[in-house]
Amino acid sequence: MPQPLVVIFHQAPRDGDPPLTALLARARAALVRHQDLLFTRAGGRVAVVPGRDPRSGSHETFGERLARLVADEGVGTQGGLVVLGAGAVPLLTAADARRLVAVAASGAPVALTNNRYSSDVCAVGSAGVLRTLPPLPSDNALPRWLEERAGQAVTELPGRERLAIDIDTPVDLALAARIPGLPASLRRLAADEHIAIPRLDDLRALAADPHRELIVAGRSGSSTLRWLEANVRCRVRFLAEERGLRASSEFAMGDPGRPVGANRTRGPDAGALPRRHPRTTLGRLLDIRGPDALEAMVGDLGDGAILDTRVLLADRLGADEDAWPSAEDRFASDLLRPDAIADPWLRALTAAAAQAASPILLGAHTVVGPGVRWLLR
Repeated sequence: MPQPLVVIFHQAPRDGDPPLTALLARARAALVRHQDLLFTRAGGRVAVVPGRDPRSGSHETFGERLARLVADEGVGTQGGLVVLGAGAVPLLTAADARRLVAVAASGAPVALTNNRYSSDVCAVGSAGVLRTLPPLPSDNALPRWLEERAGQAVTELPGRERLAIDIDTPVDLALAARIPGLPASLRRLAADEHIAIPRLDDLRALAADPHRELIVAGRSGSSTLRWLEANVRCRVRFLAEERGLRASSEFAMGDPGRPVGANRTRGPDAGALPRRHPRTTLGRLLDIRGPDALEAMVGDLGDGAILDTRVLLADRLGADEDAWPSAEDRFASDLLRPDAIADPWLRALTAAAAQAASPILLGAHTVVGPGVRWLLR
């Protein structure tokens, strides 16, 4: 059996990184070391490849980087590869790694992922197909392209909710530290750095009170809503919006009436079908009333909230993260530290959440999606 390549895209910590950005890089580096061991023991050959650094000025997409890597490494003649990004699937088990490596070693036109519509880790049995990979903006859309464009058979690993947890921000690290199965090195890092989930006790008290109402808004889905309906006593106002913000790409989606596996002609407009600008209900209200009104808006609708601020930023500034406030600002916002935020709009929004009488938790996809059950259980 050929030894498949396991590619982990990871931007190493850099001198001069601001504190929270440096902390996240250290957490991801610890996770990469853990996953290197898992995949090596499973029979893979691990290559840690620098991820895209926005500060470098490079505009190379994930799809272009992976296609170039496959060509440079000569992968695909006899087998495949596994690809994931740093911070992804921190709860991956040895059994998961063995399944992924087995698919990557198969040489067959098959793929295995944690989520076919928003992938964080993907094994490709015949990596040669990736040489024609279009410029997908991120790895999230890779299985969809494989299935709908390249005609590969895609299946999913068991434990989809467990494998949906990512460490994309320091508050995600605090959340993951509460989940059994996280590598001990990451749990220690969260404890040593005193990274905690803001207002957690208040949110749990709200969830236990049948006379109160919790707002959950952002990139969440039906499985989270079902869990909330079965496991919290409060009422829930649930707004699922902009799912696929990062995973949707016209490069990955099949066209109606077009045979699966048929390639679209690449050119300046390839994959560039018209796409609606990201819009959210709370984002529209904030646009009218201003970020300082967040506490009042939440009070109008409920008694506390868990909010995905990335969809609010996409509503305001577009889906391209390069146009958003810095990663350091976003991380500080998640931890309700407005004084550490340079961007005026995000600072005002965060200050409103931090001073609110009712608990308001800000974050990214993990806190409103797969992480909710670990926040409130």
